[in-house]
Order: sequence, then C-alpha cells, then structure tokens
Amino acid sequence: MEPYLRVGVISSTHGLKGEVKVFPTTDDPERFRELKQVLLDTGKGYLPLKITGVRFFKNQVILKFREFQDINEVERYRGRDLLITRDQAVPLAENENFITDLIDLEVFDDTEERLGILTDVLQTGANDVYVVETDEGKEILLPAIPSCILEVDLENEKMRVHVPEGLL
Repeated sequence: MEPYLRVGVISSTHGLKGEVKVFPTTDDPERFRELKQVLLDTGKGYLPLKITGVRFFKNQVILKFREFQDINEVERYRGRDLLITRDQAVPLAENENFITDLIDLEVFDDTEERLGILTDVLQTGANDVYVVETDEGKEILLPAIPSCILEVDLENEKMRVHVPEGLL
C-alpha cells in the first residue's frame, strides 16, 4: 500500500506572490479548507508545505503556502503532485477503498479463475467501472457494484468478482 495519497496536481502559478492553481484529484475539493499541510513531490523527495490560504476558481483550487512568497519559487513545481499521509485522509465507509490501493490487484472470478490485473478505475456518474487487463492484453470493464465486486482483499492483493452473463 502506498503511504501517501494524491490530493491534487499543481497546474500553474497564480499571480506573483507564490500562489498556485491546483487540479484536485480528491472526491471533495472542499477538503483543502481543512488541510493544514501537504507534501509536494519534487521528483527528488517530499517537501512539506504549510497551507495558509485556500480559494476556489472554476474547477481548481488556489493555494498559498507559507514556504513560497514569489512566483519564481513555485514555477518549477508545475505538474507536480500534492500528497497527504494516510492519517490525513477522509475516513472510508464500509466497502470503500482508495483507487490507488485497487490498482494492480489480481482479479479472479467467482470460480477462482484468474481474469487479469486491475489497471484503472473509471469514475462515471452512476458507479465506478473497474478496468481489468487480461493476460492476452484485452480489457474487461466491470461495474463496481455489490453484485459484481464480491471481495476486495488488499492484504493479499486480490479481488474476487462475479462477471455478469454476456459481459465477456
């Protein structure tokens, strides 16, 4: 399991005083109001940043960090991830998982036949769709609904599913 969860990606600078526009990768961008600190993935390590200001503009979040006072200080971090530790994460409800924990799980059907590896989660309006890549390189799209997703075993990195008739 990854120790950090991505909550956003710096898309650009904003103004001249070191603010950045962030594309949120969290379900609830409002959670930035409660975050006091994030980790910036610099590509060479993680830099802790204290959040001192949060505003919203269209589909982005504008953040001000105590560590940056000038546009030139933050310009080089465009495209970099903002992360939080798992203890900062929003508590999950029963049968909920973080997408990052699902990626690369081995997927088996209800007869224990291996289907492939979960490679992506598509977030649609109604329910998520799990993308499973077979050993032959084909994709199986499984709706993430209780009748299809029977068991998620993160400890053993396995998922057991029921494939509805006619889906394959």
